[in-house]
Amino acid sequence: MKWFIDLFSSSIGRKVVMALTGLFIILFLAVHLIGNLQLLKDDGGEAFNVYAYFMTHNPLIKTVSYVNYAFFIFHMVWALMLTRKNKEARGSEGYSIKNGSAIWSSRNMGILGTIILAFLIVHMRQFWGEMHFGSMPMKTYDGHEVKDLFTVVGTAFKEWWYVLGYCIAMAAIAFHLWHGFESAFQTLGLNHMKYNPVISFVGKAFSIVVPALFALIPVVMFFV
Repeated sequence: MKWFIDLFSSSIGRKVVMALTGLFIILFLAVHLIGNLQLLKDDGGEAFNVYAYFMTHNPLIKTVSYVNYAFFIFHMVWALMLTRKNKEARGSEGYSIKNGSAIWSSRNMGILGTIILAFLIVHMRQFWGEMHFGSMPMKTYDGHEVKDLFTVVGTAFKEWWYVLGYCIAMAAIAFHLWHGFESAFQTLGLNHMKYNPVISFVGKAFSIVVPALFALIPVVMFFV
């Protein structure tokens, strides 16, 4: 047991935790995007409301959701710990990039993470909080009454400042993924000269396409 505690209290152990939780969050983003795209269906919100009902009432999905919340917290806490350790190791010289190929996102993961954290707090309060604890309108589909989360989302996405903030947060997530996706595989040793170009391509494509589609949803709902 001691070796396990020592591993995850070490710098390498923290990086492994960051990589594992990061990959889980990447998977969550892909699944979450599929659900959010239901907002664009021209059915008065039925597909999205039915999806939201399923996600909040299926025992397995609810369990995975709570695990996901825990991984988000672990990811952020470990990020703060790594940032503090790195600063202490560098002393007063600050962050110095010796590798000329390092990109802006890899040098500013802390800033990007702070933007994403602020977004998550507002986002969870606006939607998750309302869904579970707020007073929401209801709709009936096939004899089943469900919460009308579509109307709540649609109302929020009619506010220009919220749409702008959402898009800025998605840009931060894109930059965060641009560095984090490939870095997670390297940390876990899942890299090989033969497959690295594929991992790099998939990571960059994911970091562009997924945040762009997330941002597209509020923009379309704002104008339409």
